[in-house]
Amino acid sequence: MTAAKPVDKLTSVEADKELARLAREIAEHDRHYHAEDAPKISDADYDALRRRNEAIEERFPLLVRPDSPSHRVGAKPSEKFAKVVHAKPMLSLDNAFADEDVADFAARVRRFLGLKEDDELAFTAEPKIDGLSASLRYENGVFVQGATRGDGTEGEDITANLRTLKDIPLRLSGKPPAVLEVRGEVYMTHANFAALNKRQEKDGKPLYANPRNSAAGSVRQLDPAITASRALNFFAYAWGEVGKLPAASQWDMLQAFKAYGFQINKETRRCKTTDELLKFYRGIESKRATLGYDIDGVVYKVDDLTLQERLGFVSRSPRWAIAHKFAAEQAETILEGIDIQVGRTGKLAPVARLKPVTVGGVVVSNATLHNEDEIARKDVRIGDTVVVQRAGDVIPQIVRVIPEKRPKNAKPYKFPDRCPVCGSHAVREVDEKTGKADVDRRCTGGLICSAQAVERLKYFVSRDAFDIEGLGGTYIELFHEKGLLKEPADIFALTRKPDVVSQLLSEHRAALSEARREKEGKEPVKKKARKDDDKEDKVVENLVASIDRRREISLDRFINALGIRHVGETTAKLIARNFHTLDAFVDAMESDHAVADLDVIEGVGETVAEAIKDFFDEPHNRTVLKHLAKEVTVTEVKAPASSGSPVAGKTVVFTGTLEKMTRPEAKARAESLGAKVASSVSKKTDLVVAGPGAGSKLADAQKFGVDVIDEDAWLKLIGG
Repeated sequence: MTAAKPVDKLTSVEADKELARLAREIAEHDRHYHAEDAPKISDADYDALRRRNEAIEERFPLLVRPDSPSHRVGAKPSEKFAKVVHAKPMLSLDNAFADEDVADFAARVRRFLGLKEDDELAFTAEPKIDGLSASLRYENGVFVQGATRGDGTEGEDITANLRTLKDIPLRLSGKPPAVLEVRGEVYMTHANFAALNKRQEKDGKPLYANPRNSAAGSVRQLDPAITASRALNFFAYAWGEVGKLPAASQWDMLQAFKAYGFQINKETRRCKTTDELLKFYRGIESKRATLGYDIDGVVYKVDDLTLQERLGFVSRSPRWAIAHKFAAEQAETILEGIDIQVGRTGKLAPVARLKPVTVGGVVVSNATLHNEDEIARKDVRIGDTVVVQRAGDVIPQIVRVIPEKRPKNAKPYKFPDRCPVCGSHAVREVDEKTGKADVDRRCTGGLICSAQAVERLKYFVSRDAFDIEGLGGTYIELFHEKGLLKEPADIFALTRKPDVVSQLLSEHRAALSEARREKEGKEPVKKKARKDDDKEDKVVENLVASIDRRREISLDRFINALGIRHVGETTAKLIARNFHTLDAFVDAMESDHAVADLDVIEGVGETVAEAIKDFFDEPHNRTVLKHLAKEVTVTEVKAPASSGSPVAGKTVVFTGTLEKMTRPEAKARAESLGAKVASSVSKKTDLVVAGPGAGSKLADAQKFGVDVIDEDAWLKLIGG
């Protein structure tokens, strides 16, 4: 969704705060889309958020957050399937939305590789299938396991379901590698989707919204027989772990897949110039309606696998590929109201309530308005007719207001200056350094604001944090209202109060039942049925077991669960990797040099460091930590190591000009060998690689007695 202020007008402080907001919001949408098959916003909304984030990061590269959406993939897998750890991560793709984006992508590839304009650089171009990503593992040519993408590292075991797909061979033809993971997309054709909905209608069952959701839901059924009845298809287009690559290019790998017995997309082409890529894109866009299956864009990949390996990956996506997305669909509707929701950090988030409208076959009724500046800039008023757009599944983006259709009595929206939950003042904090006001208005109630307390507890139990299944928002709100939950440690105390929990749930269920009966004009029920008692007991039993299963947690998830402002999943991993244990982390944060210790970590930065320090400076937070530490065991996070690497576990800083490889390539290579690349030199730095023009970092290295080598020595050290 378009932000309140153009990117080129943002100050660095505004950009930093907006990147934090975008990181949180996009992470939540990723979870809804990938783990639950129930997206809360449209592809158009989501793409706009990502596009906004990327634009800010491009203008302010030093502000790129370690928990940036550009580092993120998907969401945690469902608990109803066994987990599968991918031998190689399943990453998603960066997006392009305009011709210029495609040209920039090609230019970035050339810069990273140090290629000149006239050096040959070929790409493959293929339709981007709108389905569910899956990875198929073959050993000695036999299909042994199938998994969803999940969070990119860990997916769901859907082997039995995938075996039912006719496009997935159970045994490969020819002579495939001893180990081969083939990756691709499970999808449903338009014809099969229509047939499925016809059967649903005949059986008196709800109709499905679109082929993508139908395919995702079908392949994640607990009963493989249901999957088998859904007529799903599969296109192969990538790979994970491979014993020995059978080809040297992306194009030839696809031909190998075809020889093994897989379906590959016949529309795929090899292109040598940006103009050829764009011509392919427009050709596919023009025939999109006749393909017989849904696509939402085109994917471009560097063809040469050696170049792919050199380019490597950023945290969430390969540098050698990009998805060129199609434009969004639009419709008109009425803005019926604006609700204000209060988040865990006190942010007042305006949510637009829309008159339900069908856009591209899906009914949508809500949209996030972000902040008061967004509302003022677009002059959005209750009662306005607005243009909304989507390129996916549910909630639309408000593109613009149609002034000529505005009711005469429509008044400019006045954003509240008090918290709608606790009544405390809601203010826009002013940065002392710049004098600029924060883009978000926040409740000043802090610990007295029940909305913030509840949202923090909801975040604590969420998938990326403690992941306590069965303890959803409704229960959190109920237990907090009744005084059972005030801080995270209280969650674990619930296991010692099963009778109290059962009684609360029983009363809650009875109240809901009576309210429903009163609404329907029925007589109240005097006694709850025994079967309901049994059901309540089972719910409590499952909840207690679910909480107890989370009494041991890794340091990174523990840090993320604390809900510290600006700290997300990726930042928490960086911190955990640096400090390893909870005691070491807490000791460092309670020291006078906490900010300096955090700031030196590549990807953390001063803003995040100060937010973490502020968290630990609050006595209440330290008390919460002590209480929580008595209930759970926090396991050590060891630094990733590369077997046999001479730099594994070492902290390296690059400074000056590198002549044998580009700076991004050097950093990527160091990290792949298990090194930690820092942005500044400290006494904890192990090695400084200095090229011509090295400045203050070289001086710092000399001050701290850190070893300094040149680029040639670095290449010799890591084996070229």
